Amino acid sequence: MRPYLLIDIDGVLIPFPDADGTTPATHARYEVVPTGRSADDPVTIWLDPAHGPALMDLMRTGLLTPVWCTSWRQDATTLIGPLLGLPPLPHVDLPRPNITTSHPNGYLWKRDHVDAWLGDAPAVWIDDDFTSLDHEWSAERVARGLPTLLIQPNPREGVQPEHFAEVSAWATEVSTLRGSESSPLREAEAA
Repeated sequence: MRPYLLIDIDGVLIPFPDADGTTPATHARYEVVPTGRSADDPVTIWLDPAHGPALMDLMRTGLLTPVWCTSWRQDATTLIGPLLGLPPLPHVDLPRPNITTSHPNGYLWKRDHVDAWLGDAPAVWIDDDFTSLDHEWSAERVARGLPTLLIQPNPREGVQPEHFAEVSAWATEVSTLRGSESSPLREAEAA
C-alpha cells in the first residue's frame, strides 16, 4: 500500500496574509466561489503557481497517493486543483464541526477523522495547524510500525520547496524499507 499524501489548503497552499494584508510575492491572486456561496460574494485566495508542478512531481514518483485533507472538501478538486494544474484528487470527507477553535481537544480537529480514515495506512500529512499532541499521535503511529510524517509549514508562507523535498525523501525511504521487508531475500531469511 502506497502512503497517502494528505494535503491541506489554508495555510499550506493558500498563505494567510500578514497583518498589513500582504502575501508572498510568489503567489498570484484569484477569486473563487466555494460551494454554497453566491457568485456575488467570491473568496480571494493566493496560490503559488510553482506548487502545482511540485505536487505533480511528487505524484509522478508513484510513491504516494495524494488526497485533499481540507475544510475546502470537494471544492479542493473543483476550485483549487485546476488553478494549480492538478488532476481531480479524492478528499477526506471531513465533517463541518460546530467549533470555535481548530484545537477543541488540544489537537487539530481533523485528526480523529483522519485517524479513522487512514486506519493502518502510512501517511505524510501537510497541515499548518498541528499541536504537540498531533506530533505525539504521529510518533505513536510510527512506534506501531505505521510510517507517518507531519509537515507543518508557516501559515504566512505556506508550503516551501524544502517541504516537498522532505516529502519526497520520506516517500523514497518508506518505499525502500517496505520493499526490503517483502524482498525474496528477506522471505528466505525468515523461512
